[in-house]
Formats: sequence, structure tokens, C-alpha cells
Amino acid sequence: MMDVRDSSVCIIGGAGRVGLPLGISFALVGVPTTLIDINETAIAEIQAGRFPFKEEGGEQALPQALKSGNLRAVSGPASVIGESDIVVLVIGTPVDEYLNPRLADLFAVIDGYLPYFRDGQVLLLRSTVYPGTSERLQRYFNSKGCKVQVAFCPERIAEGEALLELVALPQIVSAFDENARATVCRLFAKVTKSDVIELAPFEAELSKLFSNAWRYIKFAVANQFYAMATQRGVDYARLYDAMVRGYERNRDLPSPGFAAGPCLFKDTMQLAAFSQNHFFIGHAAMLVNEGLPQFLIEHIKERLCDDLHKKTIGILGMTFKADSDDPRDSLSFKLRKLALIEAKEVLCHDPYLPQEGLTPLDDLIERSDIVIVATPHTQYRALERGRLAGKIVVDLWRALP
Repeated sequence: MMDVRDSSVCIIGGAGRVGLPLGISFALVGVPTTLIDINETAIAEIQAGRFPFKEEGGEQALPQALKSGNLRAVSGPASVIGESDIVVLVIGTPVDEYLNPRLADLFAVIDGYLPYFRDGQVLLLRSTVYPGTSERLQRYFNSKGCKVQVAFCPERIAEGEALLELVALPQIVSAFDENARATVCRLFAKVTKSDVIELAPFEAELSKLFSNAWRYIKFAVANQFYAMATQRGVDYARLYDAMVRGYERNRDLPSPGFAAGPCLFKDTMQLAAFSQNHFFIGHAAMLVNEGLPQFLIEHIKERLCDDLHKKTIGILGMTFKADSDDPRDSLSFKLRKLALIEAKEVLCHDPYLPQEGLTPLDDLIERSDIVIVATPHTQYRALERGRLAGKIVVDLWRALP
């Protein structure tokens, strides 16, 4: 049984938002770690000590990890996989246009790298997978006569805060082989200051999906409450404040807002497929959350502005969550498409995205008749109320002063 002190780690997809913080965390506790990624631009940034995306503490941690000698980043060759004892794969299971899991992508990656694996390695799956994928992958290696042990250790971090949460949060680990499970337990015990929780692989897969679906459902409840109140002309912000202020039983009720990003919707739909489409509350949550942009446009058109076709809409925030530079699956883009159907013109701003195709903030405020806060970036909280005088403002996040 390998000792983690003598183990080395390779992370496939290591330049991404899951792999890079994980690799830095390993390197900083003395684990020799190689990041491999086909994104040559991101690899070059990492090699130069620059974080390729927004990550709390990243600009300080990356140079420290490189200086330690425990971290290197390469775009090839894939032969570095064979040099490592533990191979981490951060490619999960996406869903297709019919909301069904697409396993072929994961197995295509494994097929491409299979010649570089060697007997005695541990393949550690880190991203969310469809239930049973770990077992299926273990059978695949067995059928190829490749003595690689599969482990599933789901990431549990909030994007942009990975370096902080990897240390603070309990880590769930699982594997089919007892020695492999002990190996990954020791690996994550070096990183986290909290617990290492052992589960069977199938249990670990479900724990990740259940956790993300629970968050998605909670956001849907908040968004449904917001829509119900707003349709009746009630200021939901006042209700929300009254419900949660000093009342512990309601402290877990989120504020309304776009529930988006690369995980929550996708993972809820994976559970729906897993339950043979009997996950009714998950489907209901999807309809509420994905329908919120349409609700906002209809609310503006029916209650706030009867000549929307003559008006300019300004959308503040295009990334999927506040103070993030990640636009993946952001509902702000869906909002823009819907607004373009109804309004004369649609302008968009985001401080964290390349400005091509976006409008400077001052110009957006000056030219817009209607301002919608789609993503509550901290920058918007500093806007003076006087600058929005005479405009219709839709701020379900309560982000503006």
C-alpha cells in the first residue's frame, strides 16, 4: 500500500476551476503535483505564476506552490500520467439537450489516456458523475486488464473560494479497494483541517448529487415565493425581511435570484434521469428557476411598462454569480435573449468579463429606461440612487442601495 508521503499526483484538467485550486492545495502540503491540461494559454499563465481566473487567495498561493517545487503545469505529453501514483480526473458528466446524462464524454477522455495508465495507480474522480459511473469505470479498467483502482472523492467547494474551503470543509472519500481508499484518505487528510468521511462509491456519488439538488430546490422555493408575491403587487423584499429577521427557523430561506452555473441545474437533471423521471420536485425546481428570466420580462411588460417595445433595457451582471468571472450557464444570457424579443434595445455590463460586446456602466445607466440587476456584483452596491432616478429598476437580489 502506497504511502502518501511517497505518492505523486497528476490532475487531468488541472488548469480549470476545480483542478487548479486542488493541485495548489496538494503542493502546499508537500505532495508532488502535476497539472495537465489541453488549454495551453491557461497552462502558460500558471507557469508564469498568474491565476487564469478569479480565485480568493489564488494570486498569493500559486507562486508559493510553484516556489515549493511541488507544482508543475504542462500541456503535454500525456506520458506524465504514468509518472504519477494518483491520477485525478476533474471531468464530470454533462447532460445533453434532452436533459439526459452524457457518459460518452468521460469515457472518451479515459480512452484517450488509457495507454498512459499503469498498474498500481489510483484514478480519483473529483467532478460530479452520474450514479454508478465509478463502478462502471472500475469494470472498464478490469476488462482492459489494467490494475487501476477507481476512487470517487467529490469536490464540495463554492467556486472562487476553493482554496479556503478545501482546508475548512470535510472531505468525502470512497473507493472499491481498501488500500486505494486508505491512500486517498491520507491524501485529503493532509489538506483538510476538518473530517475525512468514508463512504461507498455509490453513496458518495449520491451525496454529491443530493447536495446540489437540495440547494437548487431551496433557490426554487425562494423564487416561487418571489413570483407569487410580485404577481399580487406585494414587495417581496419586505416580506423576506420580516420572515427571516431574528427568526431562526427561516434562516435557511435564500433570497430570490438566478440559480445558475455549471452544477446545480445539471446535477438536478441527472437525479431526475436516475429516478426514471420521478424526481417531480426536481423538475418543478427546474421550471421555476429556468422560468425566472421570462417571469421578469413578463412582469415588466404587464405591470411596469406598457410600451416596452420603445424602451432600452440595461442588464447589470452577466456571470452566473456575484463577484465571479465565470459566465457558464448564466441565466443573464437567457434574460438578454428574452429582452431582445420585447425591447427596442438591450445593453449589458459586467466588471469581470471581457468588455467586447458589453456596455460601460456609465453609458448603460444613462441610456437605459429599465435596469435589471441580474448578478449582484459588489460594484453595483456603490451606485448612487440618484443615478437611477426616473428609471424602472428590477432588483430582486436587493443589491442596489
